[in-house]
Amino acid sequence: MMGLTMCEGKFVGRDEIAMVPTPTATASWKPVPHSEVIDAVTDVVKAHRWTILDEQYGLARDGQRMFGMIRINKSSSMEWSRCIGIRNSHDRTIAVGLSAGISVHVCSNLCFGGSTVLKRRHTSRIELNGLVLEAVNALELEFLTLENVAEELKIDELNDDEVRASLVVAAERQAIPSCDILTVWKEFKHPRHEEFAEPTRWSLLNAFTETAKKYSPARADQCYRSLTRLFGLDGTPAELWKYSTALCPGTPSVGSGANDRVPRTPAASVAGFIN
Repeated sequence: MMGLTMCEGKFVGRDEIAMVPTPTATASWKPVPHSEVIDAVTDVVKAHRWTILDEQYGLARDGQRMFGMIRINKSSSMEWSRCIGIRNSHDRTIAVGLSAGISVHVCSNLCFGGSTVLKRRHTSRIELNGLVLEAVNALELEFLTLENVAEELKIDELNDDEVRASLVVAAERQAIPSCDILTVWKEFKHPRHEEFAEPTRWSLLNAFTETAKKYSPARADQCYRSLTRLFGLDGTPAELWKYSTALCPGTPSVGSGANDRVPRTPAASVAGFIN
């Protein structure tokens, strides 16, 4: 992440997060130190006797926003490990929250399903641990939902026109910038991991998440949250197929001579060069 400004964000370790100052509380707002949120999640993980396999943290907006991921030795599949996503802010833009995620073993790609916000009015360290324990326990259903959706995504195959249309929708929904449409397309057509050689919805999701590895923490968080909705990773109806079908109702779509059917948005214009 060389060259990123602190506004864009950077990936850091726990020591650097601990150095971020916490704003003074007001009568109506009690900010929680980033490090205390991470420590509380760690304590709950240890209380469940899970092992932390990996962890990653990022700061954005001069440390005002924190994003994290703790990967644990728990899963319903040999293909991935579960991970707990963490979000917090000191600028009131993000509530303290946790999300259910998985990290695919072959590539370390991440994706996230449902999330839960810690409902609190005042937070001591003891209260925070209790709230995090409740939140982690509540994520169990979200983990199972995410893992079931992931298995279902492996079944349905996509043709090239459907993929092109999906890329347009993803860019329009700001999951990726338009300049990465071609990057995701190339990753889908020529995946660096043979496990994604089949042209399935699962392979397309991993083409997106492979691309997201180069993003700043805040941009990656936006990407993952958009993909959750687009692919229905939280168990809600997937938005991607509904909108991409509208772009190519017959099959011909972006880049295949169906310009009269496809709005020529910037993303659609870029996708028109894909072949």
